[in-house]
Amino acid sequence: MDLLAAASIPVLAAGTAATAAGLAYLDAKLQIRKDLRWLRGRARIRKEWDKAVKAQRTSPYYFLEARATELGNREALWSRVGCYSWQELLEYAHRYAAFFLARGIRQGDLVAFFMLNSPDFIFALVGLWAIGAAPAMINYHLTGKALVHCLAISGANLVLMDGDEAALARMAEVQPEMESKNPSLQFVDLADARPTIYALPPTRPSDEYRVDMAGSAPLALFYTSGTTGMPKGCCLPARAGFSHGWGTTAGTNPVREPDQRYYVCMPYYHGTGGINAMAQLMCGNTLCIAPKFSVSGFWRDIRDSRATWFVYVGETLRYLLAAPPSPLDKQHSVYGIYGNGLRPDVWQRFKERFGITEIFEFFNSTEGMFALDNESLNDFTATAVGHHGFLQRWRFHRYYVPVAVDAETGDIARDPKTGFAMRMPYEVGGEMLVQVPFEREFPGYWNNPEATEGKFVKDVFKKGDCYYRTGDALRRDREGRWFFLDRLGDTFRWKGENVSTAEVSQVLGKFPGILDANVYGVEVPGHDGKAGTAAIYIDPALMTTFDHQELLRHARSHLPRYAVPMFLRHVEEPSSTHNNKQNKIPLKREGVHPDKVKSGDKIFWIDRHGRGVTYVPFRRQDWDDLHVGKAKL
Repeated sequence: MDLLAAASIPVLAAGTAATAAGLAYLDAKLQIRKDLRWLRGRARIRKEWDKAVKAQRTSPYYFLEARATELGNREALWSRVGCYSWQELLEYAHRYAAFFLARGIRQGDLVAFFMLNSPDFIFALVGLWAIGAAPAMINYHLTGKALVHCLAISGANLVLMDGDEAALARMAEVQPEMESKNPSLQFVDLADARPTIYALPPTRPSDEYRVDMAGSAPLALFYTSGTTGMPKGCCLPARAGFSHGWGTTAGTNPVREPDQRYYVCMPYYHGTGGINAMAQLMCGNTLCIAPKFSVSGFWRDIRDSRATWFVYVGETLRYLLAAPPSPLDKQHSVYGIYGNGLRPDVWQRFKERFGITEIFEFFNSTEGMFALDNESLNDFTATAVGHHGFLQRWRFHRYYVPVAVDAETGDIARDPKTGFAMRMPYEVGGEMLVQVPFEREFPGYWNNPEATEGKFVKDVFKKGDCYYRTGDALRRDREGRWFFLDRLGDTFRWKGENVSTAEVSQVLGKFPGILDANVYGVEVPGHDGKAGTAAIYIDPALMTTFDHQELLRHARSHLPRYAVPMFLRHVEEPSSTHNNKQNKIPLKREGVHPDKVKSGDKIFWIDRHGRGVTYVPFRRQDWDDLHVGKAKL
């Protein structure tokens, strides 16, 4: 080697190192590799779907059958009432399939599940898949008209019931009405039928039961929460469900390591709990089952089941964080958690206290048209509900569009000159619209064409265009991180300004002693708009020392003046749905009217009619003064 060549080696090495450093910086900035991994995963799933269509093996049953063949005697299900291997899971599913066939269930039918989480829930679910049928996931807390409505729109001819006496009593109350509407409807109490089902031979249903399964065929029927009317049915179509079976190998499932154990105590009738349970089984991960969420029993279940992941929804983690600290807080095997609705003020505190390495927050609705995910391993992506690198930002720019909304009417705000919507910068955000057609097709609300049509808006940016309304306001920063702003209908207008309830709740949630803050607007006599109100649940141990003056100072230092809550409502327990999501409906309905507020709750307001320095009790005389105009806010 001559001297010139030898001298050039360090220069080339330095240049290569500089190039590598530059590429690493560029990738960190634009997240190219992350986006490419996501795109390759999607492409893999599309390819596998096309192969399954040609082979007529689109049913999710085939994933479970493959897992049973592959994993055999390894544990598929863990629960307090029994643990089952993959082979046993499939055998019990075949027994349920035989039972359903004997009851007249055929391909394409729906069977109503009115059940607590249990191994039998899973056996029955896979049993329906085995014969080309699917469950309609009924919320077992429903009563009366709402329960009748959900059963009726499903079109189910069989109701499978498995719950406590109170749940069975709720069903018994509506049974006569349902039988008058559908004389062929069968009600099966699993407590009575289980011995018969278990005695059936575990014969595999032949492939003919699962042929010609279209991509739009339901794998399950879920329901919206019904907070703004009767619940609406939402189909999980076969094509969407198919993607979960390839999630691990395609890189779209965060639970990628072999022999993972996944704890789900969220109700299976809800999309987050139910779809997660299905997805992890389809991927071959052990499902750890609890009948329902319990703060007192949660960590004992986690330790005994040896779970490595668990699912959360809404305020679940806040409730766990509110429990007294324990030396056992980090004595578990969980390193990753998956869910939606984790509040920013809870995120880091939960992660640090319980030693969680990875938080996988996703954003989606039951309808599933606008989906985001954020696999967060660091502070950079903490508190975001999604994250897009450069390629995904470019890909979705024309499809995911934030627009301004009139907070009073809920309608999309339109330019008075052109009549078209006003697209907002991503950094500002707004209600997210999804351009139609899109790669995912809205399956529509089950047997409800009117509600389906109501989700679309036309002539948005030009004549003839069409967009799907998500009903959710989000923003995306310059780094591609998505942040939730508010749910349409929750944002309210006060003093001529729009108030984000999520923003206010986040600020109040950081104040010492407040375990839960549910924010909403209430109508006040003699005032336009709605006055901000926060229903706060205070740590009972700190109730006697709680400082209202310091809370007001905290709110005013972190919020615009118009967003500072005018009223506080001290509640004896958080107002939440059966799925641990905040429930504003009854609070909005009662407002601050002295005759409507639930007994035991106390209302406070800012002294000197909103101009004072602390919150003081809101009296009947104060309400009367507002009503006749003696007091102004």
